[in-house]
Amino acid sequence: MNTATARISLSSLRAHKRRFAGTFTAVLLGVAFLAGTLVMGDTLKASFGSMFGNAAGGTDAVVRSADTITTPGESQGVRSPVDTALVDRIEKVPGVAAVAPGIQGAGQLVGKNGDPIGGAGPPTLAGNWIADPELNPYQLAEGRAPQKSGEVVINRGAAKSGDLKIGDTTTLRTPDPVKVTVVGLATFGGADGMAQVTFTGMTQADAERYLTPNPGEAATISVRAGPDVSQQQLVDALTPVLPQGVEAITGQASAEENTDMISGQFLDLFTTFLLVFSGIALLVATFSIHNTFAIVVAQRTRENALLRALGASRQQVLGATLVEAAVVAVAASAAGLLGGIGIAAGLQALFPAIGFPFPEGDLVIKALSMALPLIVGIVVCLGSALLPAVRAGRTAPLAALRESQVDDSGASRRRAVAGGALSVLALAITLVGVLVSPSLWLAGTGAVLALVAFVVLGPVASSRAVRILGGPLDRLRGVTGGLARRNALRSPKRTAATASALMIGVAVVGLFTVFAASLKATMDQTVSRSFAGDVAVSVPAFGAGGSGLSPRLAPAIAELPEVDNSVGLGRGVAEVDGAGRQLTVTDPVDLAKGFDLGTVDGSLRSLGRDGLAIARDEAGKRGLTVGDTARLTFTDGKKESFTVRAVFDRSELAGDYVITREAWAPHRAQDSDTLIAVTFKDGVSASDGHAAVEKAAAAYGGPEVQTRDEYAQSAAGGIDMMLTLVYALLALAVLIALLGIANTLTLSVHERTRELGLLRSVGQTRAQLRAMVRWESVLVAAFGTAGGLALGGFLGWILVKASDGASDSAFAFALPPLQLTVVALVGLAAGAVAGLRPARRAARLNVLRAIAAE
Repeated sequence: MNTATARISLSSLRAHKRRFAGTFTAVLLGVAFLAGTLVMGDTLKASFGSMFGNAAGGTDAVVRSADTITTPGESQGVRSPVDTALVDRIEKVPGVAAVAPGIQGAGQLVGKNGDPIGGAGPPTLAGNWIADPELNPYQLAEGRAPQKSGEVVINRGAAKSGDLKIGDTTTLRTPDPVKVTVVGLATFGGADGMAQVTFTGMTQADAERYLTPNPGEAATISVRAGPDVSQQQLVDALTPVLPQGVEAITGQASAEENTDMISGQFLDLFTTFLLVFSGIALLVATFSIHNTFAIVVAQRTRENALLRALGASRQQVLGATLVEAAVVAVAASAAGLLGGIGIAAGLQALFPAIGFPFPEGDLVIKALSMALPLIVGIVVCLGSALLPAVRAGRTAPLAALRESQVDDSGASRRRAVAGGALSVLALAITLVGVLVSPSLWLAGTGAVLALVAFVVLGPVASSRAVRILGGPLDRLRGVTGGLARRNALRSPKRTAATASALMIGVAVVGLFTVFAASLKATMDQTVSRSFAGDVAVSVPAFGAGGSGLSPRLAPAIAELPEVDNSVGLGRGVAEVDGAGRQLTVTDPVDLAKGFDLGTVDGSLRSLGRDGLAIARDEAGKRGLTVGDTARLTFTDGKKESFTVRAVFDRSELAGDYVITREAWAPHRAQDSDTLIAVTFKDGVSASDGHAAVEKAAAAYGGPEVQTRDEYAQSAAGGIDMMLTLVYALLALAVLIALLGIANTLTLSVHERTRELGLLRSVGQTRAQLRAMVRWESVLVAAFGTAGGLALGGFLGWILVKASDGASDSAFAFALPPLQLTVVALVGLAAGAVAGLRPARRAARLNVLRAIAAE
């Protein structure tokens, strides 16, 4: 490509810069979102790394149990405690300057308003306050350390959340409620707390009393080295004096593990979540960019033909088009990088205000986080413009002799055949992946093929769809409506390409809406089928937060005259024949009264101290039947043989493995229940029973008392939070799609300038012209919205069925008509908004100049 061709391209860009405004904005938004996500991820990782490094700066070695038990779905694992008697032995090791045991458990503070602090995901921790300031990861910022029973230090972030100050008295749920007085406020690594994690520091005696089953046990032992002793030298000196099953690691290794835990469990998942939506936004942008260049190339047919007639080669015309795309790509991507840095800075300021963990610190801007979005933006823009550029290069010189016409090309038969074949293939693979041989890979492949098939068949379906969707316009809007429908029908390829961007955005919205509704239906189904009580007592907590329910609450409720049965479900961890599994700790006889377990083989009454009840599906996987023996290894290292004395059908709420409280007692850590099912006596009204249970629960921290329906709704409460975040993120993709519609209509108005002038000359008013363009926009949006809802519903069905096949739980598929109707109405309204600017521009055309335009 020579310099003359480049000059022509740049001159064309300057002369027609408005044509590429939508493309520029689409690339800018997509790149900004991607760059902002990467910068935010780098900043979070660096901030948490710095925080943990500062917090553990004085700890040179950590002594802990060497073995962990990890259950499915958990990456951390549970370690057994270490004997605090090791402190005396460690103190005598040469090179040791200071030693302190670290006792840790769950403890949730209650704020000044009576509501619990935290618990919505991050852990709520309690432990002993370590006197040595270098070994204590928390630094005293205000007040003093606890000196007697009932005094605590809390992290400053928790104090702010709960409106607590030094001298205030509040409740700490351990899970038994403990009255405590705040005597100090602390920071963690220089911050008010470790994100949303709360911490309560108490005396060692109180920590042993409330957080451990037996005095003399600690989670870890922190060690500080003397002068001129490295961390590795300290670990090497400690290792020979430690008993079997106990290990020492360097303080740096411990800090890195904690950082990796946050990065692996939270940051990586969060960043990946945002990157997926960045990809969706860029995919939507691809359709908008392609459509813009396709229209521009069609409009410049005569111009390109004249270039060919004057001696330009195909490669030069192609190159000229790609130069335009490259200039737009580089400029928009560079602006997107600046926008991404601004987004990351805005989120850094916004997240703490809404309670989201984002530690303070400078933004971390790495070269890769800048280079990757820049490259992606340029590649997406050039790739989207490639086919139109090739089409421009194929322009014949004789085309210069023809009038420039509006693109009215229809859908080819070859496209219909290819799209139909892809649809059949997608359906076949999907059905095999979700019904015949459940496979997430096959289901995912079928979903991708279905998306491709929808895009390929778009031009084929657009004509029929627009005729159907636009049918009422002829009757409702008369000639104006009829013209709008005919304009949308004029170029099926263009209509389909314009609508495809919106279709993808709406499809993803529909996918998550359907999946969320299905999750709620699944929870309703689970509670309706398995929960046999009248009310449920629970603590609203997600993730690792909260402290659970006191094991003493269920027996206290059972003594009420209104109550027939009350059973609590506790949780434990053990290895069953070498595999980590969650255990349900409960009274098995009362369990059968509060929960519907289906058919039970054997007897739940005979579990005793060495009996085990197991769900039928799990028993089948492990080859266990009534009378068989399973070897359980507990977190304290003890191994015991348990006999399978019952096999039951339904495990949704009861869990896969059930043991008695007597069997769990020798191995328990901090004991708590997660749920209590309460059944009223005959003749007791729901209101009287509910009030009696609430009164009894108030003495144990005031957990929620809910009906079955309320419990099912609260259990699915996290779904609505997730859906709100998804909608907010997908708004970007929908915005890019609407920019594409507006840009296409603007270019279409320019293309039809002479036609619009003739319509005005024969009596069409400005209002009618504006309405015609707006209704054309609505029709395009309606086609995209309808296709997106159909595709989203199908993808939602695939996801639900694939999850059902890959999980032990039975998933229910549900289509939420109200939410999907709202999505449809929003799509139509957005189409009307997208048509406002092109409609105003069309109405402002000078009639005589428009008629004279070529």
